[in-house]
Amino acid sequence: MFESLTDKLGGVIKKLKGKGRVSAENIGEAVREVKLALLEADVNYRVVKDFVEAVKQKSLGEEVLRSLSPEQHFIKIVSDELTSLMGEDAAPLDLKRTPPVPIMLVGLQGSGKTTTAGKLAGVMKKDRRRPLLVSTDVYRPAAIEQLRVLGDQLKVDVYGHGESTSPVELAVSAVTWAELNGLDTVIIDTAGRLHIDEELMEELVAIKAAVNPQEVLLVADAMTGQDAVNVAASFDESVRLTGVILTKLDGDARGGAAISIRAVTGCPIKFVGVGEKLDELETFHPSRMASRILGMGDVLSLIEKASAVVDEKKARELEKKIRKSQFTLDDFRDQMIKIQQMGPLEDILGMIPGIGGKIRDLGQAGVDEGEIRKNVAIIGSMTKKERENHRMIDGSRRKRIAAGSGTNPQD
Repeated sequence: MFESLTDKLGGVIKKLKGKGRVSAENIGEAVREVKLALLEADVNYRVVKDFVEAVKQKSLGEEVLRSLSPEQHFIKIVSDELTSLMGEDAAPLDLKRTPPVPIMLVGLQGSGKTTTAGKLAGVMKKDRRRPLLVSTDVYRPAAIEQLRVLGDQLKVDVYGHGESTSPVELAVSAVTWAELNGLDTVIIDTAGRLHIDEELMEELVAIKAAVNPQEVLLVADAMTGQDAVNVAASFDESVRLTGVILTKLDGDARGGAAISIRAVTGCPIKFVGVGEKLDELETFHPSRMASRILGMGDVLSLIEKASAVVDEKKARELEKKIRKSQFTLDDFRDQMIKIQQMGPLEDILGMIPGIGGKIRDLGQAGVDEGEIRKNVAIIGSMTKKERENHRMIDGSRRKRIAAGSGTNPQD
């Protein structure tokens, strides 16, 4: 989502690098270009104005002007200000109260609210909590069925509607049912509308009053840009939001909502949806996002992704095998599969400092995930002995392996 902004900010930094020592004039020019880049990224105008002024004041300090590496100081100042703008630190969910803890999701139709409810239940389950999903959207039967399907996939309880048709009654009875059945979190997926109206807000206020949720989270579509910020402000006014979940951050919109929403509404971004799969909901870390926007990678997120799919004991065993030259094609295939489980390869490479921009410059020629799938298929077509000792693979074996994997002997 931030590719265009990253490229533009990268261009500003390159220009500064070529100037050698930096003057007030050079800084002024760089700040103007940063301003244009942020406005083009659909960041709120008032936010841009305050941000640019803060960067300019700090960039004109004596330390920067006398520095031998002014562009590094400039990057740090922009990074610090971006981090501050988006909220400094990650904002975890507040679950410190007697269970069951109600969490209320609100938002417009099409923002991905129901899917996000399922993703959030998945996050809770990983944290060893016992969530219950409930839909209070009595107007759209598909929402209830969708939640039931998500619950089955995640092996998470979904509250049945019974005879109740009132959203408020549903929410209250779901919390009661969770308490009776030993579940500690209730995720309430509320109804949405195509636009904000008085009837919707009255219903949300009534549900909030009835169940007293610990968290009221707005699910907003990041691809709607400044509209997402305006929607957040409207919902906050009526139901007092405790946080925001931005969906579709993997889309190709300009990303201004992620940068603006905290500054405009005061509500922290707690999670971001980075894909359609149920495990693609990430905790929002402002400092890491600022680092990504500036093309500096995101090593901490990379480590977290790797830790989620790599077993430490197996990794140590693999290290011993490599040291003893006992690394087999089976081991290689396992490595390829683990890389696939970490997410799109382009995203993974983009987290490595200095590589993201180069990957984008290569375009279509840069990352071909089909090659990984092809390698996995080829190895899967081999016999156990061939995988353990690749030296025995001769011409006739290559033909057989190629036929079995849908490739050719050259592959």
